[in-house]
Amino acid sequence: MAKMKIKKNDLVQVIAGKDKGLQGRVIAVHTDTGRVLVEGVNRITKHTRAGGQRGVNTGGIQVQEAPIHVSNVMVVDPETKKPTRIKTRVEQVDRDGRDKTVRTRVAVRSGKDL
Repeated sequence: MAKMKIKKNDLVQVIAGKDKGLQGRVIAVHTDTGRVLVEGVNRITKHTRAGGQRGVNTGGIQVQEAPIHVSNVMVVDPETKKPTRIKTRVEQVDRDGRDKTVRTRVAVRSGKDL
């Protein structure tokens, strides 16, 4: 699988599916399955059984987010607040007398750093 350009705490917008148009922060990234967990998106109801110990888990119906495929979300541009693609800018920076390669994620729409 190709490298995922979406990271934790990115603001993303859903571009396909039942929650199309919603924006939210990325809670978790699952690189092995190619899915991301977005706050407030793809909410499901989960029925849980009461726990074994007294009063620890009362059980019932919980509403929580389910993972969504990474191809169905796009990072939101910090300047225009619209979805954008991401490119990587590679720079040579002099740190402590040595040249280091620094990669920076850049929004294609506005050219601003992410």
